[in-house]
Amino acid sequence: MTKPSPHILNMSAYALAEMSAPPGKSLISLAQNESLRGPSPKAIKAATQCLISGGNYPDPDWTALRGALATHHGISADMILCGNGSLDLIGCLARVYAGPDRSVLIPEHAYPFFRTAAQMANARVDTAPEVNETVSVDALLSAVQPDTGLVFVANPGNPTGTHIPKSDLVRLRAGLRDDILLIIDEAYGEFSDALNEPCWDMVDGGNCAVLRTFSKAYAMAGFRVGWGVFPDQISQELRKVMNPNSLTFPSQAAALAALKDDQYMRDTCRITAELREQVTHQLRHAGFDVASSVTNFVLIRFEAEAAALLADAALRAKGIFLRRQQGAALSHALRMTIGPADATAAAIKQLALWKETCP
Repeated sequence: MTKPSPHILNMSAYALAEMSAPPGKSLISLAQNESLRGPSPKAIKAATQCLISGGNYPDPDWTALRGALATHHGISADMILCGNGSLDLIGCLARVYAGPDRSVLIPEHAYPFFRTAAQMANARVDTAPEVNETVSVDALLSAVQPDTGLVFVANPGNPTGTHIPKSDLVRLRAGLRDDILLIIDEAYGEFSDALNEPCWDMVDGGNCAVLRTFSKAYAMAGFRVGWGVFPDQISQELRKVMNPNSLTFPSQAAALAALKDDQYMRDTCRITAELREQVTHQLRHAGFDVASSVTNFVLIRFEAEAAALLADAALRAKGIFLRRQQGAALSHALRMTIGPADATAAAIKQLALWKETCP
């Protein structure tokens, strides 16, 4: 039997949410940070109308979508690359800029796929402590090693839900060596745009890239549309390892229509924020330690991992699935997506009941 490369053989597959509702129970999924409502109706209509073109390859340069993104955000279309979700772009970045001689640095509670992408590139992963589950610029700078090649930072953070101001990101970039590439993953950026200044101009320095996605605020996780802003030299290298037909006709058409229906996305963010604050208040009132969040999820902290496991089991018995966070060094926590009101209410009810009856 042919054997895989040793570093792949020693990897574990990226852990997706396991969701199998018990017999007789309806599944309530609050584990994947999907939107509490579907995509813009205009996006669905646009995707449907272009299905007739399914016999042809899609535009490999995403011309219309890049142009619309450039206009919408006030950036150059030439600096934009699109991928099959932002995970696609993260993986490409690691393949090009990390490896056995170029390690990856991430915050302590970083998005676990950063680590997976580094492992696929056979790169060592170093971590830096966080302060109150928030990225620490000083800790990251102190953790830089002679072979550090990539630094990944999610802002807002996943699974923490915390954010850091642009001034801290600028200070981080200024403190890194010129041969280190800083990647700012803003998958949840639209939820916190009111708090943060745009970071697109940081890309002009040549050693920084900013990623976004249509999966979260635009409610298009199933369409798999990610994008980012990159310096020209980095774009040229990424193109070498990217799938040239990464976005289908329906995906490109849907993303373009969703971008033009900006108010729908803004309404989704507003509705999510209002429900998130209600959920946070209700959980805290029930005696839970809930971190403040600026995203479409909250992090519920328990006294110990054993308590988190018991609460998770009690929820799963009712068909309610949150997400454990051992992969982000938060084994004592569960992440709860802000889903539809009835789903979140059911989860809060069961958590409160568990709290009342737990030893």
